[in-house]
Amino acid sequence: MELAVGAMGSLLLKLGKLLEEQYKLQKSVKSDFQYLQRELQSMHAALSEVAEVPREQLKQQDRLWATDVRELSQDIEDVVDNFLVRIEGPKSEPAANPDCLRGLIVNMTKLKKWKARRQIAAAIKDIKEQVHEVANRDGRYRGPHGVVSHLTAIAATRVTTTVDPVLIALYGDQKKLIAISDAKDEIIKKLSEGDDVSMKHLKILSVVGFGGLGKTTLAKAVYDELRGQFGSWAFVTVSQNPDVRKVLRDLLYQLDNEKYKDLGGAILFMAETELIEKLQESLRTKRYFIVIDDLWDVKVWDTIRYALVDSNQGSRIITTTRNRDVSKACCSFNDDIIYNMKPLSETNSQILFHKRIFASDTGCPRELEQVSKDILKKCGGVPLAIITIASHLAGDQQIKPMDQWYSLLNSIGRGLTRGGDVEEMRRILSLSYYDLPYRLRTCLLHLSIFPEDTEISKGRLIKRWIAEGLFQGENHEASLFDLGESYFNTLINRSMIEPVGISVEGRARACRVHDMMLDLICDLSSEENFVTVLDVIKGDTPLERKIRRMSLQKSMENLATIWLDSASMSQVRSFTIFSPASNQMPCLSRFQVLRVLDLEGCCLGESWHLNLRHIGKLLHLRYLGLRGTQAHELPMEIGMLKFLQTLDLRGTWAELPSSVVGLEHLIFLHLSLVMELPIGLRNLTSLEELTGVHVGSFCAKIVKELGYLTKLRVLDINWRGSEKNREDRDLADFLCSLHNLQNLEIRGGDDHVYLRRDWVPSPHLRRLVLHGWLQELPTWLSTSSLPLLSYLDINVRQVLSKDIQTVGMLKSLHFVSLKTGTGQCDVERLVLLRK
Repeated sequence: MELAVGAMGSLLLKLGKLLEEQYKLQKSVKSDFQYLQRELQSMHAALSEVAEVPREQLKQQDRLWATDVRELSQDIEDVVDNFLVRIEGPKSEPAANPDCLRGLIVNMTKLKKWKARRQIAAAIKDIKEQVHEVANRDGRYRGPHGVVSHLTAIAATRVTTTVDPVLIALYGDQKKLIAISDAKDEIIKKLSEGDDVSMKHLKILSVVGFGGLGKTTLAKAVYDELRGQFGSWAFVTVSQNPDVRKVLRDLLYQLDNEKYKDLGGAILFMAETELIEKLQESLRTKRYFIVIDDLWDVKVWDTIRYALVDSNQGSRIITTTRNRDVSKACCSFNDDIIYNMKPLSETNSQILFHKRIFASDTGCPRELEQVSKDILKKCGGVPLAIITIASHLAGDQQIKPMDQWYSLLNSIGRGLTRGGDVEEMRRILSLSYYDLPYRLRTCLLHLSIFPEDTEISKGRLIKRWIAEGLFQGENHEASLFDLGESYFNTLINRSMIEPVGISVEGRARACRVHDMMLDLICDLSSEENFVTVLDVIKGDTPLERKIRRMSLQKSMENLATIWLDSASMSQVRSFTIFSPASNQMPCLSRFQVLRVLDLEGCCLGESWHLNLRHIGKLLHLRYLGLRGTQAHELPMEIGMLKFLQTLDLRGTWAELPSSVVGLEHLIFLHLSLVMELPIGLRNLTSLEELTGVHVGSFCAKIVKELGYLTKLRVLDINWRGSEKNREDRDLADFLCSLHNLQNLEIRGGDDHVYLRRDWVPSPHLRRLVLHGWLQELPTWLSTSSLPLLSYLDINVRQVLSKDIQTVGMLKSLHFVSLKTGTGQCDVERLVLLRK
């Protein structure tokens, strides 16, 4: 049962801390609190038991009971959070203690006793009635076996989880994938065949096959190998419900980035016909290579094809699709080619399977040879099935015992022995899904908010998880972001999501969800009322269901618009809107308990006030994502959002409201370079990430205030100064107080960056970028000072041979770039790969 525990974990944590405080409540109220805690703990135990049972194996009454309790836990958490907001909200004095729960108690003592007791008693009475109703409906908190049994705890995901090096090898360099090398060579040969005349004509090759065969991986491998032979190139993904204008914009950006990047927001407002004309104009004289991935509809292809003119320069296009009719439409001329994607051979299936589990193609122990062959037969040569099952057996970098291999074999059923059976593929994907700890299942289902084929930033995703309280810290040493990154990496290691942009350090920048996996998690999410996606509203959508998370993915008409206008937003915790639907933004005053508001990529332009007018009323808000909205003004009321944790303003054109200095719980602040920091920054003592900071001359006060932000893990600062400026000395001084830094980037252009010789950098530093000029290699650049440093990019006036030796002794280093005052030194770029 994927979401059986609901909000119970975070709720119990909040109640536990409240009861730890020695606030002098009336005996009856204190007794009610204790009763509530005991009842919820019993519920949690039963729900944890339910969570271990696949949905199809649960009785209907157990499903209904679990749904009721999960909904109840979220309702109770809303009540508790309302207390926090009323006590520590903008109309109250700031809490003496930065911890919001302690702040609640401190401020309570300042209220009149009769008022506080009345509020507490009324809320507890309402909660008790709800608990009694659910408890008596179907017996006392029973799990699927009738009683709350003692459970064997799932081993907690370690904070140190990283992306499995085997997966880095599989995803990092697709040209080396043996499983597709033959197909890649065959396609390259077909694209190169023909006489002198035909070679000059535009040639289209369409790869067709059912889901999971690796069409995108194959096309990407061909693209990576051939694109250097062409003057312009682009790789775009269309998907099942495409925004055609976005596809055309992406083509323009990739094909002629230098020309179209300067248009800024203007290109966002171009009509489809105008974008087509721009593409035709751009391609008329070019030899280009384009991949159009994941086509579903002939009409969409016709629109895109109209923009791709034949320049008679030998241009090439590859399309991928599951639909044979689409493939035929792509290849309407004699020289065009339909390439039927085939399942992997038995040999290549084995190579892929063994590499994922054993890190080599010959490493399978003898006792597992037969069962691995039997499992591979049921995978039917489908790479998605092979990788998913192999990741399941590999576990968290620890191979599962043989009895679990046979158990898995029996669970698969007939598998894919008869080809691309969708239901059997879902069964295979479900096996790995139910093998996840329930916290990770919740994090995975959160991805159903994003449209198909979306590249999802790791940072954006983890900060949303944190804002919704999908997990709690397991120890005081690790940050919530580090824990979230561990969960993110575990989902990659289990092949539930695909890594995007793997760095030289082995860290993924983003992820994608395979469309077959997305179909599965969207169905599960809908069944459990986890996310409500309003792209296509079905006629039987139950209006009486509470909406907890809402995703607006495309423009809607008729019934869907009526439904949106009439739907209750009072219990919506998360609202995400994507660019095609930005004109249907509901009024913010309709939301009462909203924790996440994500408008990233929606062009607000000059109409910002239509969307942000009531932002100050969202007192529960933890995450505000305005990246890429091009908002020209931000309301001062942002300072009323006392619980805000993430504020992302990259890609906006507004001034930073001075009221942000009152956001004492802010953890992540991402600025646009046009913004100036206000005085009072020292109040943001919870801040862990600060990017986009611009500091020029005469900013001494601001620089000094940065020194108070001692929890900073990530700092990205644009610096304009010189060695003679006092601000440079202040820069050196405030860096000395930041002992938790993991990522430091200082960009100074052609200016000098002054860092004290006696500076002791944070021992946690992993990434260091200094794009201003250092006179010489710093003495603190050593393994003893920087034991974790893996990425180094610095500019040094003079680099000596001994400096190269010094850098080479940094044991954790994966990448180094040293730029000298007279040009690149002999070691222009040294990449060290972990063996």
